[in-house]
Amino acid sequence: MTVPERARNWRKASRSGQTSDCVEVALDGVPVDPVGVRDSKDPFGGELAVSGDAWRHALTMIGRG
Repeated sequence: MTVPERARNWRKASRSGQTSDCVEVALDGVPVDPVGVRDSKDPFGGELAVSGDAWRHALTMIGRG
């Protein structure tokens, strides 16, 4: 799965403050599929695309940590 060209509305967590050490996410479209994920330190590097279900599951697991 690849991140479609339209998925360029990158966001990072508000808790990351002014640092660039975080993951950015592109959530475009409804339903959100695929979700684009990239390293904020390397915005021109590779992008990962995951299904909306996989992203929701990851967020659920992180919340339990």
